[in-house]
Amino acid sequence: MIKKRLFAPGPTMVPPEVLLELARPVTHHRTAEFRALLKEVNELLKVVFQTERDVYVLTGSGTVAMEAAVSNVVGRGEKMLAVVGGKFGERWRDLGKAFGADVRTLDIEWGTAVDPQQIADALKAEPDIVAVYVTHSETSTATAIDLRTVAEVVGRTDAVLAADCITSIGALEMRADAWGVDIPVTGSQKALMLPPGLGMLSCSEKAMDKIARTEAPVYYTRIPAYAKSLAGGDTPYTPANTLILALKRSLDMIHAEGLEAVWAATSLRARAAREAAAALGLRVFSKSPSDSVTAVCVPDGIDGEKLPKVMAGTYGLRVAGGQSQLKGKVVRFSHMGYVDAFDTLAQVAGLEMALRDLGHSVALGAGVAAAQKVLAGAGA
Repeated sequence: MIKKRLFAPGPTMVPPEVLLELARPVTHHRTAEFRALLKEVNELLKVVFQTERDVYVLTGSGTVAMEAAVSNVVGRGEKMLAVVGGKFGERWRDLGKAFGADVRTLDIEWGTAVDPQQIADALKAEPDIVAVYVTHSETSTATAIDLRTVAEVVGRTDAVLAADCITSIGALEMRADAWGVDIPVTGSQKALMLPPGLGMLSCSEKAMDKIARTEAPVYYTRIPAYAKSLAGGDTPYTPANTLILALKRSLDMIHAEGLEAVWAATSLRARAAREAAAALGLRVFSKSPSDSVTAVCVPDGIDGEKLPKVMAGTYGLRVAGGQSQLKGKVVRFSHMGYVDAFDTLAQVAGLEMALRDLGHSVALGAGVAAAQKVLAGAGA
């Protein structure tokens, strides 16, 4: 029997406590009980988002929140800037085009972080850009940007800043209010330890002012409808109420551990994985690695599409391969959510064994030992 472990960067593993919440009988959502639950969830999400603003919960994946962040903010023909350094930066660009925005792109080499000065220069050159869209943690390249400095740059202009924080909220430091991130968005299936099905976002006063002036060609994702309903403790349309019930449980778990402790533990696991790769003579793809997901380059002579299949089929470790131009070139491991030090060691051991099976010369245990040193506090 092979025990299956989910180490892909989304969906991630769901804790048993949360799964038990999903097994409860379905209840009706237009009740006092649900309104009380939604209020609690909103307050807990404010902590995770590090905001005093309401957090709107939409039924759908993280992309539904991304779509809301574009369609509600940028009117047809208005200019938006999409920073593109991976598959999910491309999604911001494509959403803008879908809703008739005049999309400007800032193309960044995959695996590198945007220089905030590049954004400053773009806004200076075209001051009529109404919104900037960035990816805090680019899942496809395992790359993190300096979101705080980007927010400072955009905050000096009239433009609204929206950030894809789908693999950062609940895993990396992200302080929406303190940093000035106008619209951070996330999804349920990453660091929040749930199945897919919920998208979430908050909106600063600056963002809400722009939304109020924008004629949005949308109905289901119209943010003012969510704001009005939430003020009364409700949702405008049928919510995924069973997922929201489970969300309360996962947020309670994060709150019990402490958000900053979660950030630190995620960072430690990521550092262990990077040290393990170095010990095995493997290269980490990103020049600005994210702590929520690590992308390791597949060594020459190894079938990069077969490697994750061997890890899953032979050892039960489900990791992710590369996307688009990185297909067959990297394997990606998650460090966020319901994982611990021994999961990290399993990831490294599985990588070593799968590489050996595919004919790569591997000093078995070298990566595991390097990871152990970090996780035990003896690493650099």
